[in-house]
Amino acid sequence: MTTIQKQVKRIVVKLGSSQIVDSKLRLKTAVIQNLARRVAALRKQNVDVVLVSSGAIALGMKELGEHKRPVELEALQARAAIGQATLMHVYSKIFKTVQLKCAQVLLTWDDLHNQARKVNASHTLNALLKAGVVPIINENDTTSTEEIKFGDNDKLSAMVAELLHAQRLILLSDVEGFLNDKKELMPEIKEITPEIVTMSGGTLNIQVARGGMRAKIDAVQIATNAGIPCIIASGSNPNVLPFVIKGEPVGTYFPAKDT
Repeated sequence: MTTIQKQVKRIVVKLGSSQIVDSKLRLKTAVIQNLARRVAALRKQNVDVVLVSSGAIALGMKELGEHKRPVELEALQARAAIGQATLMHVYSKIFKTVQLKCAQVLLTWDDLHNQARKVNASHTLNALLKAGVVPIINENDTTSTEEIKFGDNDKLSAMVAELLHAQRLILLSDVEGFLNDKKELMPEIKEITPEIVTMSGGTLNIQVARGGMRAKIDAVQIATNAGIPCIIASGSNPNVLPFVIKGEPVGTYFPAKDT
């Protein structure tokens, strides 16, 4: 992995729905508990951690006893409204065990493209971090429309990382990183070529998640063009966050572009 001397003091971590629940919509409690412990350890090192978390729609489906993801926009928005309360309850309960408080922050495309709202969002998030609170950001699915959805929060996480001048964006995935067409891990990708884009695909777990590797590559391009290095790594690897902070190899590393 390319060595970067810049000290890491703020990271954005994106969790997809498949890091929150399994294919049967059962909560991945152990994964979230480990995340909470790692975040608490980083906070003690004065590293700010911002989470961008999917999972509301999946948890809303679970609350309603459903197993097939709806396709109608209004049905998805309703499940997001139901599941968002459950999602924040899970985070608040688990993070409380490591003496951390969480805050719910719901954003839309307009919030990050309207200058006044963008500034307000930045001020709010920085105030939360200053107070030692972990922001849990999600797209505001109950009001967004199909035309302006971020894409399973991957692009949203990149835009949040840019907004907050983070030093790293970590995209947690079902796989250990970016895999080539032979299903081999690529430890570092310095340039996102058309070949890389071709090898990236959507998610196979369509009843739980959206986006897949293609959405992550789109997010990587946004963040690296803004000068933020990115890592795509497995959400089931308990050492991702400490490895990233220490600069140790994990997943696939995307160096920042010169800006």
